[in-house]
Amino acid sequence: MTGTDVLAELRWRGLVAESTDEEALRTALSTGSLTCYGGFDPTAPSLHIGNLVLILTLRRLQLAGHRPVALVGGATGLIGDPKPDSERTLNAPDVVAGWVERIRAQIEPFLSFTGPNAAVMVNNLDWTAGLSAVDFLRDVGKHFRVNRMIAKEAVSARLGSETGISFTEFSYQVLQGMDFLELYRRLGCTLQLGGSDQWGNLTAGLDLIHRVEGRSVHALATPLITKADGTKFGKTESGTIWLDPELTTPYAFYQFWLNVPDSVAVDYLKVFSFRARAEIAALGESVRERPAAREAQRALAGELTRLVHGEVECERVVAASAALFGGGALGDLDPKTLAAALAETPGVSVPDAGASVSGLPSYAELLAASGLVPSRSAARRTVAEGGAYVNNRRIGDADARPATTDLLHGRWLVLRRGKRHVAGVDADPPGRAETPGALAG
Repeated sequence: MTGTDVLAELRWRGLVAESTDEEALRTALSTGSLTCYGGFDPTAPSLHIGNLVLILTLRRLQLAGHRPVALVGGATGLIGDPKPDSERTLNAPDVVAGWVERIRAQIEPFLSFTGPNAAVMVNNLDWTAGLSAVDFLRDVGKHFRVNRMIAKEAVSARLGSETGISFTEFSYQVLQGMDFLELYRRLGCTLQLGGSDQWGNLTAGLDLIHRVEGRSVHALATPLITKADGTKFGKTESGTIWLDPELTTPYAFYQFWLNVPDSVAVDYLKVFSFRARAEIAALGESVRERPAAREAQRALAGELTRLVHGEVECERVVAASAALFGGGALGDLDPKTLAAALAETPGVSVPDAGASVSGLPSYAELLAASGLVPSRSAARRTVAEGGAYVNNRRIGDADARPATTDLLHGRWLVLRRGKRHVAGVDADPPGRAETPGALAG
């Protein structure tokens, strides 16, 4: 793909919200390998799927022959970009330093660090840690005009609020502008990428380079991708989907993409997938003609789980997703994957179930307690109609009790009503004897 093609591709995928002179950017992208950068502040222990938009855009540019620079902000992460409604809580330097390393490790697999356009990873603490306050004000701050700084959307919102804005957060755009200048000087970087909510910070760097170096450079803002309910992907929103498997399990990650509504499935494929236009068009047709098959969602979930968590983990969660609904052997799932899968379903715990058959409640009790049916009498009707299953085996007697030998990995049962409604039974919940939904044996 040529440089001209990559800009057209980004626009087709809906990844261009704003840019500086587009013709000049198109020319720059088509006349050789351009160095571009995107920044990631360590204000949490993990990146989330909203950050994937920028990471994957850097990857697309690298595949088109350009050199990406991933900046993890060990300095800017100590301050935080101003929020429009409140002051950020400052994290301790050692905490931020730890998050820098975690985030670097999350970004690295997406980029290639070898070859003629090898990616570069940088930390802006390297050029700010030794900078004195006087040097910062004289050499950098003098090039910024306060009237322009207060016009930035987040800053103006805070100035008009009761909380106001501290000088610390007000200075964030100066630090980000300095980052672009440093990368221009050190690596010849001439393009900065960021989300559309960062446009004011992106242009601050453009202005600084123009004032100090007399050179015009470029900025490109990607749109803020929202969920189907209109909320943005981000760590400040509810239901954050993290890239760290300890914060969002690979199974939950896969299920998020598998369950996106038809209305956004094709848009998400354009933004997050590396599939060709023809493939995405075919999947879009499937959404319209065969929505129940969820082919677009399965393609999206599989590709992104593979990208973020690897092939082996993807195979595990796909197998778990199928097995949970009767499409595979539950006993073949490893304990960690099964536990992660059941954590995404309704469930009931049976503390102190004991080692005997009598230590477990009847199927009628378990079906009702799990929420799969409203009552024990409803459970008996469901069993009588042949619509209740345990570990993908049809339950024949609602008043029978499962044997401890039925427990998967000595701990879990998988209950199912019909084809689509699943719940878990945890017969050995560590430290959960007092949790809601617990049943006495």
